[in-house]
Amino acid sequence: MDALLWLALATPAATADAIGLNEPRTAWQQLGGLAALAAAAAIWRRRPTLAFLLAAAPGEATAPSLFTVSYGMALAAFAFLLGRHGPRARPALLAFAAVAAAGTAKVVVRDVDPVVEWLVLMATLLFGAVFPWLAGRYLRQSRALTASALARADQLEREQRIVADRARLRERARIAQDMHDSLGHELSLIAVRAGALQLAADLPEHHRAAARDLRVAAADATDRLREIIGVLRDEGDEPAPLAPPGETVAQLVARAGESGLRVRYVAEGAEEPGPAERLAYRVVQEALTNAAKYAPGAPVTVAATRADARTTITVTNGPPREPGSPPGGGSGLADLHTRLAALGGDLDAGAHAGGFRVRAVIPADAGVAVAAPAPADTVPLPSGTLAHARRRTVLAFGAAAATGAVLIAGTFGWYAYTKTHSVLRPADFAALRVGAAQADVAAVLPERGVSDPPVDRAPGPPPPGADCRYYRSSGQLFTSSAHFRLCFENGKLVDKTVIPKPGASGGPGTGGDGGRR
Repeated sequence: MDALLWLALATPAATADAIGLNEPRTAWQQLGGLAALAAAAAIWRRRPTLAFLLAAAPGEATAPSLFTVSYGMALAAFAFLLGRHGPRARPALLAFAAVAAAGTAKVVVRDVDPVVEWLVLMATLLFGAVFPWLAGRYLRQSRALTASALARADQLEREQRIVADRARLRERARIAQDMHDSLGHELSLIAVRAGALQLAADLPEHHRAAARDLRVAAADATDRLREIIGVLRDEGDEPAPLAPPGETVAQLVARAGESGLRVRYVAEGAEEPGPAERLAYRVVQEALTNAAKYAPGAPVTVAATRADARTTITVTNGPPREPGSPPGGGSGLADLHTRLAALGGDLDAGAHAGGFRVRAVIPADAGVAVAAPAPADTVPLPSGTLAHARRRTVLAFGAAAATGAVLIAGTFGWYAYTKTHSVLRPADFAALRVGAAQADVAAVLPERGVSDPPVDRAPGPPPPGADCRYYRSSGQLFTSSAHFRLCFENGKLVDKTVIPKPGASGGPGTGGDGGRR
């Protein structure tokens, strides 16, 4: 791959001189340029900045403006590779600055009229190096963002699978919790009925013993059910919403009373079906279950007050008349407290007058879902990163384009200035006499001469040893014009010659005395 790169870039360098596209160079200059390109092709992956400098060196040695057929392609290619593989922008910018500084120094030292050459240097560096570098950097960022987007998509897919698994676990926990609430309540009522049979005086002793065993078995079954639910339930999950059977709070209390529980129901306000009423049902169900299990035989009072956009449930039981089950490690009331707190309500449970009291405040809008906060480690979508990268790329290309526009405007302005300020009027040229003092001639000359005179069109060579200067005969831009050549020697005008424009045989203003002394 590196050999093919070198071969492609070395071909213009080796053939441009032979076909006349460059000024002829010596053999060692050509070999040195090919060697620099070979070194750049060998190290561009490891040292892209150094490879770019090696590619720019022979071009700058050939022409201070970098504008060469031999090395222009190599300059652009290694600038592109620098942007594509360079991890940071700072080394590339320093390399561009170094090339610009070296070229500027060479232009100032070697050229008589350095402004045009310097403008060409800046334009070549901009369009032949900076723009390819920006293109490579854009491609690098684009691929990096694409890889980031793919990684993000994979992560989202994994997260979706995790969410689906978690939803299944939550559903399993919800079903298990529902089983606990329903079956636990029914088992507690069975225990209450068994307790009533145990105390019945008209039953034989062996029947009362069987009732006692039934009550103990029901209590043990409730404990084992709670243990199973504890295994299925994920402690990290919020309590799942549970839908109780379709009976009301009043029906629940009545059924508990029919089972032998000493319970009284006091209600203020009408029951209205909805989420708040279902939560009230759950609170009463859990409180009656606990009263039947931990305070058998104790009187229970259920009070429900529905007013002021909220429902207040109070379940109070007296001290137990006989030993109940030992306190369990369940989480029924704790789960209800967490759920009510999330919905803006409250639940308080604790000892009261020798017994136990559960008091819950349920807001009327308890069914409104509360948005779960986003996880702290949620990875943001890459849209902001993409937009930021696009803005940076647009700004970079915009800055480069603006710089190019400034250089083009500066080049045009300098071109117009040099062409219009190097014009010697034909009448003034005709009035000049060979042999006139140079000081007298200088009075009619423009402030600057032509930096690139068409010496190949001159009708004859200048006088040997003379100092010759060239001027345009017209200030028109983007058109060819005749030129005037004035040669001085020992402070005297020794030659005045008209150099015709292409396709013409003579020029204006030669006068009758034009020519040499």
